[in-house]
Amino acid sequence: MLKYEDLKDRPREQLAATGLKAEEFDGLLAAFSQAYATTYRGDKTVEGQPRQRQQGGGNKGVLSGDEDKLLFILVYEKTYPLQTLQGLQFGMSQGQVNHWIHRLTPILQATLANLGMTPERDGQALAGNKLANEGGADLIIDGTERRRQRPKASTQQTDHYSGKKKAHTDKNITVVNRQTKKVAYLSSTRPGKTHDKKLADESAIVYPKNTHLGQDTGFQGYAPAHVLSYQPKKRHGDAS
Repeated sequence: MLKYEDLKDRPREQLAATGLKAEEFDGLLAAFSQAYATTYRGDKTVEGQPRQRQQGGGNKGVLSGDEDKLLFILVYEKTYPLQTLQGLQFGMSQGQVNHWIHRLTPILQATLANLGMTPERDGQALAGNKLANEGGADLIIDGTERRRQRPKASTQQTDHYSGKKKAHTDKNITVVNRQTKKVAYLSSTRPGKTHDKKLADESAIVYPKNTHLGQDTGFQGYAPAHVLSYQPKKRHGDAS
C-alpha cells in the first residue's frame, strides 16, 4: 500500500509518483493542509454534522494524514489511472477512491489557486499572465494526451481514438514557460483525434509581445501575431 512515509526518503520514487521533488511537495503540503482544514472543520464529520467523539477517535482511515491525502490526489492527477487501479495502490475499494477524488480535487485546485500556480484557461488572457511572462516570454506549446475509457458510442470511439497513441484519449493544448517549467496555459479538453494546430487555432491564444515560441511539427503553419516561432531540435537518441 502506497504511503508517504515510505516515499519521503526516496526522492526518485517520489518524483516519479507525484511529479514533485521533496521540497516542492513539502511546500505544497503546508498550503494544502490549510485549505483542507478551512473546508473540513475538525469539529464536523464528513457529512457536516457535529462530531459525537473527539477528532481522531475511532478507526484510522487509510488517508489519515494530510501528507497521504496530498500523495493520493497527486498520484491520481499525474498518472490518471482507473479508479480500481488507484484503489489497489492505496488499499481502497473503487467506491472509496471515487469519494476521495471528489473530496480532494477541489482542495488541490484551491491550494494551487492560492499559490498562484494555476494555468490560464482563457487563451486571450495569456498575454498578461504572470506565469507566461516570468523570466521573459520564452514559451513552448504542445499537445498532451491522456488515456480514457473506450466510449460506448461508435462515433465517439472514432473521435477519441488517437492513431499516435494507439488508444482512446482526451487532448489538451499546454503552453509552458521554458525558463520556469511552469504551465502557463491549459486549453479546454477535446477528443484525442483533434489535430494540435486545430485545437490551438480554436483556443485563440494571445501571446505576450515578442514571445519566443517553441513548437513541433504538429503545429506546422501555426503563426500567431507578435510571436517568433521556432522548432526545437531533437537531441540525439530521442525517440519522438
